Amino acid sequence: MAWKQPRKKQRQQRALLLSLPLAIAALVSLICLLFLAPQGLFFLEDRDASTLDSFQRQVQKCVERNGLGLTATVKDACKIVLKYPEGTNSTWRNEQFKIYEPLEYEFDVCETLLLWEQYRNVTTILTREYLDARPDGWMDHAAKRIAQLGAANCSNRSLCEEHLELILPPKPPFWPHQSRTCAVVGNSGDLLKTEFGKEIDAHDIVIRDNEAPVTTKYAKHVGMKRSLRLMARGVVRNLLEVAKGSDDEVLIIKSVIHRDFNAKIKLLPNPVYLFQGVVFRRGAKGTGIKSLELALSMCDSVDMYGFTVDPGYTEWTRYFSAPRKGHNPLQGRAYYQLLECLGTMRLHSPMREARKQDWSVIPTRATVNAAYYAAMGLKRKPGKDQGAFKNCKVWGSSSRNGRLSGSKDMSETRKNSNYAKWEKTSVNSLRSQAEHHYRAMEGVTMYKIDGNKLEDLVCIRPQQEQQRSHGKQKKS
Repeated sequence: MAWKQPRKKQRQQRALLLSLPLAIAALVSLICLLFLAPQGLFFLEDRDASTLDSFQRQVQKCVERNGLGLTATVKDACKIVLKYPEGTNSTWRNEQFKIYEPLEYEFDVCETLLLWEQYRNVTTILTREYLDARPDGWMDHAAKRIAQLGAANCSNRSLCEEHLELILPPKPPFWPHQSRTCAVVGNSGDLLKTEFGKEIDAHDIVIRDNEAPVTTKYAKHVGMKRSLRLMARGVVRNLLEVAKGSDDEVLIIKSVIHRDFNAKIKLLPNPVYLFQGVVFRRGAKGTGIKSLELALSMCDSVDMYGFTVDPGYTEWTRYFSAPRKGHNPLQGRAYYQLLECLGTMRLHSPMREARKQDWSVIPTRATVNAAYYAAMGLKRKPGKDQGAFKNCKVWGSSSRNGRLSGSKDMSETRKNSNYAKWEKTSVNSLRSQAEHHYRAMEGVTMYKIDGNKLEDLVCIRPQQEQQRSHGKQKKS
């Protein structure tokens, strides 16, 4: 037995020597974590963890109360999984990946909240000041917004100017918080199952999609008010027909301008603009999600109607045309439900109306704001400015009295109309909330470059503000 004891001791010493590097590595990692880790990590632990946890629980409750069968599972401070019940019929096939839509979707609540709250401070209309300030604005981006340009870029700027001048305002025609309420009205045949007409018309701004008709025939279902209309390229080919009945409805083209479109615009009295058109690769797709971006950029609160979010959807229908073979857009429905439970907007549908939707489970603006700042603390980078302009990637300056949209060869109808009235709007004529926001932002307008990134903004300061800033720098 005497020879076993030294060997046992040797094994213990060997194990100690092997574990020593691991202990040293762990100590070094701890030191690095303490001194080099982003402050946001510790802010999350000390100050924001309970805020995000509470917010996630409220989102979970909202999804399960309002989601019509959807359930939610919280994974951590930011991640949540929305799941459809077993047996849900997934009929929407992704031809690229040769699969049908899954029944569960994981979302990052923090990133989604930060992304959509950002839309409350940006403009979504293409403007001259944006093209001037963006590094590749005129040469590359402008060319992408013109169909059949006949050139790879706008090296011939006068040619691109000729294509765009009709729909290119000098500055944003619409302002953040310009209106209190917006209604976004889709085209679903479900609208005929309810009478939302008066409720829709009670909103300050009504945004409609594509060629959806507004007539007395459908008035009790979809209302009669026409404020703005967002249109896909195919619909713009029938622009004159779509615009009938209202000289004031603002027509916004979602994708590109075309010489044939310009010929029609020259005949119209309506304001016509081009959507800024950033790429958005998350959640729901289509004109509806773009209309939501537009609504949030100008309204405090948004209600959405006519976007099929009820279960059991078997036919693709529009309230003004015969039904066709349907699909079941599960990802889109889940994403819209998440946005409602983040306080981004409210969804209206026949099933929700029938059961008297419970809006009390949607987080209040104060709760959303608290979660927003907690999420921002988690995502922020150490040493980075956290002020109002923290996400400005490109800076520019612009005169707010630039050349209005239009061309010399417009029809007399357009020349004599008030098509440019929104471009002439003064900040002093806005509601107090919009004016306060303008002053707080020092008159800076913001535009997104990429729809999926937070730190990608083009920020443009009025020239007089730019000069004042330079003057202060010289004095100092």
